[in-house]
Amino acid sequence: MPTRNLAKWKILLNEFDIVYVTEKAIKGQALPDHNAENPVDGDYEPLTTYFPDEEVLFAGEDTVESYLGWGMFFDGVANFKGVEIGAVLISESKKYYPTSTKIRLPCTNNMAEYEACILGIGMAVDMNIKELLVIGDSDLLIHQVQGEWSTKNVKLLPYQHRIKELCKKFTKIEFKHVPRIQNEFADVL
Repeated sequence: MPTRNLAKWKILLNEFDIVYVTEKAIKGQALPDHNAENPVDGDYEPLTTYFPDEEVLFAGEDTVESYLGWGMFFDGVANFKGVEIGAVLISESKKYYPTSTKIRLPCTNNMAEYEACILGIGMAVDMNIKELLVIGDSDLLIHQVQGEWSTKNVKLLPYQHRIKELCKKFTKIEFKHVPRIQNEFADVL
């Protein structure tokens, strides 16, 4: 079907002396193209580049730096490509321990967020961490786990119970909601 549409557009564009060229894959070819255009020789000096949005990648550090224990960012997404979840544990010495996985079961976005949170908290339990600040951009999950909002969706109740069971293994655990822009660590995964 898409091929038929492309052929149709090509025929229509020919009338106006416009040439349609199918775009090549950019993502996979960008690095080889860059390396071909910038060969390394004996006088190689590293490129010095300026990234104006460089601090965006570290937007969450302010949140974690004010906390003396371990921190954890989590995020989950469910879309037509599947369900992917990720979490990043940040140690007291600011070392990062990322984890991510793909889920093969059909999930809603909220279920994916819960799965990601459980993945990160489970990893913290396995690492014998006793104090944890859990940071996520899911307003629903954070408020439900804190008991501020009730859980009406019966599919989310088992997830909420699992998180509460895992929370019992900590001497101190806090949950904090941050805007999506400050959840870049987990989004990258």
